[in-house]
Amino acid sequence: MPELSRTEDPTPQSRSRFALSWCDITPPANIYHRMWGAAKHERATGIHRPLRATVAMFADMQGKQRQILLALDHCVMGATEHAQLVAQAAEIGGVAQEEVLVVFSHTHGAGLMGLDRATLPGGDLIPPYLHSLGERAGRLVKQCLASLAPAGIVYGRGRCSLATQRDFWDGTQYICGHNPGAPADDSVIVARVTADDGKTLASIVNYACHPTTLAWENTLISPDYIGAMREVVERETAAPCLFLQGASGELGPREGFVGDTAVADRNGRELGYAALSALTALPAAGTTFVYQGAVVSGATLGAWKHEKMNVEAKADWKLQRWHEPLRYRPGQPTVAQVQAELDHFQAAEAVARAAGDDTQAAECRAMSERKTRLLHKLHQMPPGDCYPLQVVLWHMGDSVWVGVQGESYSVLQTELRRRFPDKVIIVATIAADWGASYLPPRELYDSGIYQESIAVVAAGSLEQLIESISKRLLDLA
Repeated sequence: MPELSRTEDPTPQSRSRFALSWCDITPPANIYHRMWGAAKHERATGIHRPLRATVAMFADMQGKQRQILLALDHCVMGATEHAQLVAQAAEIGGVAQEEVLVVFSHTHGAGLMGLDRATLPGGDLIPPYLHSLGERAGRLVKQCLASLAPAGIVYGRGRCSLATQRDFWDGTQYICGHNPGAPADDSVIVARVTADDGKTLASIVNYACHPTTLAWENTLISPDYIGAMREVVERETAAPCLFLQGASGELGPREGFVGDTAVADRNGRELGYAALSALTALPAAGTTFVYQGAVVSGATLGAWKHEKMNVEAKADWKLQRWHEPLRYRPGQPTVAQVQAELDHFQAAEAVARAAGDDTQAAECRAMSERKTRLLHKLHQMPPGDCYPLQVVLWHMGDSVWVGVQGESYSVLQTELRRRFPDKVIIVATIAADWGASYLPPRELYDSGIYQESIAVVAAGSLEQLIESISKRLLDLA
């Protein structure tokens, strides 16, 4: 006799208290915008699509634990700007600072909102903008606190080929761009949040792909592909869509680094339709698919039906927050060394412009931008031998949510999902400030790949992070 087949086909679910609020955070159209070293402009010249701030608040059913995601349509923030934002949002919202995890969509079209840019054209608009951003974020937190209510979260998985590997060897050097010969993680993790009355409260899309469709030729403020993706999902679901950037250190859009906003919208629709496909397949929250028995027809058929389930079994909640100590990379340059290099490139740019060599001048200007960013990072680097990487891990029912600082390669999410196949694992990276930079795999160190060349933590840091998260997941289980 064959073994009895499974008579239940459950869909991963969580039970939680939930609230979501969002608002427009589009900056002035003429604010400082230059994000790319190769860009020739300083100020933005207009708006492609509005930027958004979203607060999603999760809490256990007993009111003992709470985690707040503040998701921003921005690329990154420095340590000072991030600390001020969290402090302001927490104070206005009436919550503890440790409860607030800032995650960035990582769009490279939103501009670089650094206080160190305040003296540049359009930079005078940055300080008041950041202050207003903190105020608006605080109000969103306050709204969510007032509207927390029980909800069911149902999870699904899809596929999208938007993201491709971007570590490309051109025969002489590594280039950061489309590599058609290498595999890329194409996983789309979706979640639908539903109130107890059946109303859809939100759709959540977790995908790993650098929002670098728009690059140095673009002068418009833009959420990149995320804007069109949200539009597609929200039009169909009639509920707000929260995007969470996955571990995308080596992943970017197949067609990117352009100035045409139509390409960004096309990329966004590709992801939006993939997410909708997965969302459409989800059953109602609080139900499970159960075998009903045989029905004699032309063939003997098996009847299945969605039945109500015990939702309290999905309300298990565990939360951990910590700072993972990752050793600094040996041989980090000093502030004095970087300042000397910056002075060299700025002088070389002036010489090239005087000689009419626009190509050399542009390259020197781009290198000056690299050194300026490195200086900013070095000035804000935490002291000591290790970088304290911020990590938040919360377990809800059949899901595990990981919020982690820095730009990890996708092996972070693929390995966690391989090790814990019975859980839906949502990985939100680009959390907190950008001081941690990239976390590439050990074998890529000293290869000359861009991401490893600017990594501030030592080889093996990504592997240490994976082991640390895995151990905590095993302990929770």
